[in-house]
Amino acid sequence: MSTNLPKVAWIGLGIMGSPMAENLIKAGYDVTGYTLEAEKLERLAAAGGTAAGSIAEAVRDADVIVTMVPASPQVEAVAYGEDGILAHAKRGALLIDTSSITPQTSIDLAKAAADKGVRVLDAPVSGGEAGAIEAVLSIMVGGERADFDAAKPLLDALGTTVVLCGPHGAGQTVKAANQLIVAVNIQACAEAVVFLEKSGVDLSAALEVLGGGLAGSTVLARKKANFLNREFAPGFRIDLHHKDMGIVTDAARTVGAALPVGSVVANLVASLRAQGDGGLDHSALLRGVERLSGLPVKD
Repeated sequence: MSTNLPKVAWIGLGIMGSPMAENLIKAGYDVTGYTLEAEKLERLAAAGGTAAGSIAEAVRDADVIVTMVPASPQVEAVAYGEDGILAHAKRGALLIDTSSITPQTSIDLAKAAADKGVRVLDAPVSGGEAGAIEAVLSIMVGGERADFDAAKPLLDALGTTVVLCGPHGAGQTVKAANQLIVAVNIQACAEAVVFLEKSGVDLSAALEVLGGGLAGSTVLARKKANFLNREFAPGFRIDLHHKDMGIVTDAARTVGAALPVGSVVANLVASLRAQGDGGLDHSALLRGVERLSGLPVKD
């Protein structure tokens, strides 16, 4: 593809990464991708991207490198080492990590990359699979203003709310707060659903009217069908929210912030995972409330 836009390498083509990379292709970017699953590379190629056989091949000529992988260990695995991004990216390249990881991992990555002449932004996203598909993600960014300004047009192709939150690590700190709010919100919705059903109220009608008042939220709007139909195909897995609740509780302890409700919900997420529901969508917190309330839970 002939374009004046920066050449993009995309590392990590999962539930979020695939639709996000495809939105860049739709916006006219030349995207070369690498991931571990062959079928995801085929999907990228079918969408008009280029499949690479390794991280080195993907990033070698890239002006911008975007990573979207599950957690800090995976970010470190793709960034460091002789086969990693920093060993093969060209000087002056911009690395945008959209994964949700610890703030310290982002700070350390930025320092290591600077030694290689690579600029870094931490740019975690919120909005789930639907937000990724619809390109309406909220993107919270940490890093230098000049790098943010350079990345803004690309990020605008992925989301509708793109904000520089502070220096390296700030994006991850805001994402941790986001995950705290989302988990507590889902838990409250789940408790309301069980309360309503046990009271004999029409759940669909109740959620409709609740959504129009102060109790309404993006969580309720996005997850209403999950609650009504007890369908928990993952848009964002409990396993990943468990990881994120660990990040926020640890970071809060470090700065001396109390999370009295967040700590309880973190344990409820951990409990759900221990009961074998880690691969389900985080709206499956409803299953935990059902178990506590003596209701049958479908396998």
